[in-house]
Amino acid sequence: MTTTIPVQTGAYDWDPVPALAIAVYGTAGPQGSKSPVGWGRSRKTGKNIPLMKESSAKVKPWRDKVSAAITAAILRGDAKPLHGAVYAEITFTMAKPGSRPKRRRTYPAVSPDIDKLERATYDAITTAKAWEDDGRVIENHNRKVYPGEHPDALDQPGAVIRLYTLTGAVS
Repeated sequence: MTTTIPVQTGAYDWDPVPALAIAVYGTAGPQGSKSPVGWGRSRKTGKNIPLMKESSAKVKPWRDKVSAAITAAILRGDAKPLHGAVYAEITFTMAKPGSRPKRRRTYPAVSPDIDKLERATYDAITTAKAWEDDGRVIENHNRKVYPGEHPDALDQPGAVIRLYTLTGAVS
């Protein structure tokens, strides 16, 4: 998936060809909400601390799929690990509920929060070693869409991930 999309953000001179472009299929899991599951003892201080776990069971499978897709792209030679500043563009295709109109465009202005989807995806990109840390992202654009209701929408749930570097930057 090597799509050329001119990036016109105004502030930076991004390379118009993504350094990494992949499609990942699966239900995106939001990361960030945690639920308490009990108490444990800190190894450092010995004090009692709350034990927390992710509220969504979808986080780990989503992160695994994203990480595997990026690792495969790097191994195939379709992408290289990125260095320097990064512009991230992610289009999350969400499953359209059956209660939504079929013949009219609708918008997924419902849970999960887009920032929590982004957090899980960025952590998976870090795990795949596509960049050192998500702190490399200095500009981004993320969107949630339903299948067939946006040019970047997939035909089923998943995400299109494009990562751009600055023009002339060595990666």
